[in-house]
Amino acid sequence: MTAAAKPALKREPVPGESSQSPHLNLRQESLKELFDRQAFPFAHNLSTLDLFTADSLRSLSEKFSGSPRDYFIAGSAASPETKFYAVPNGGHSPLEALENLDKVSCRILLKRPESHDARFRDLLQTLFGQVVDLLGGLGRERVERLESAILISSGSTTTPIHFDPEIGFFSQIEGEKFYHVYPPDSASEMEMERFYVRGRVDIGNVEFSGLDAQREQVFRLLPGMGFHQPQNSPHWVRTGDSRSVSYTFVFQTDISRARGRTRAFNYCLRQLGISPAHLGAHPAADALKARAMKAAIPLQLLGRVVNKTQRVLAGKRLS
Repeated sequence: MTAAAKPALKREPVPGESSQSPHLNLRQESLKELFDRQAFPFAHNLSTLDLFTADSLRSLSEKFSGSPRDYFIAGSAASPETKFYAVPNGGHSPLEALENLDKVSCRILLKRPESHDARFRDLLQTLFGQVVDLLGGLGRERVERLESAILISSGSTTTPIHFDPEIGFFSQIEGEKFYHVYPPDSASEMEMERFYVRGRVDIGNVEFSGLDAQREQVFRLLPGMGFHQPQNSPHWVRTGDSRSVSYTFVFQTDISRARGRTRAFNYCLRQLGISPAHLGAHPAADALKARAMKAAIPLQLLGRVVNKTQRVLAGKRLS
């Protein structure tokens, strides 16, 4: 399904906004109905900000040189189904990669620019505040992680299929990008369990061949356009013919992280030969699993607990 077949090149201004006042033009009804369930498009004015001029991005990239954990540089994938980390990566600083973007096909990911430039911290807080206000708050959920990223890519590059463990809002700043997104439940439970048991923030691998093409949404993004990406939504990306610049911010709450820990517990159960109930089938049990993983119960101890439980249940069946 194509979400934005051929949008206008110019975005209509939002009433009352200035060109230097960051704004996501989100429909409150769509946000409340589809938030963290289904991808949907929105407009924004971030491409008008001085933060994203060529000189500003060059200056920012210089600040990353001493923080290798805060950037990732890789070439273009041969195809969407390429394994994410099979693509050659590293070997250049962000500034070197940026200056050679038209000569060497590459993708630059600048993580947490808010840690390197206070203006991006203000931008992140402003945009996240807009989302939370339109949602009417997050209820009892507590934000445990909130950060942004800038993606700068050569023309005609491909980012292979993967999923992210965060809820995201993605905005195109410069150039053209084709974003192929699948619903969050497109990745299998076992694929997600294998990811979450590692207990770290990273990308999640998913088999491209296992995805249903009928459920794919394709967003053709031009400057001033963006979309909401639910947690765990598999996606792959292709840039247009020229340089592409994008900005995204993502967050996790205590509840979204708890779901990940429940899946990690289920992975451990599978390793012990037990088929766990699907996430959400038994909320109380899910909560217990999440708390157990948060307490970092070693797999060996978990195995002893499960084996003892199995023996007790077997004894009851025999009596």
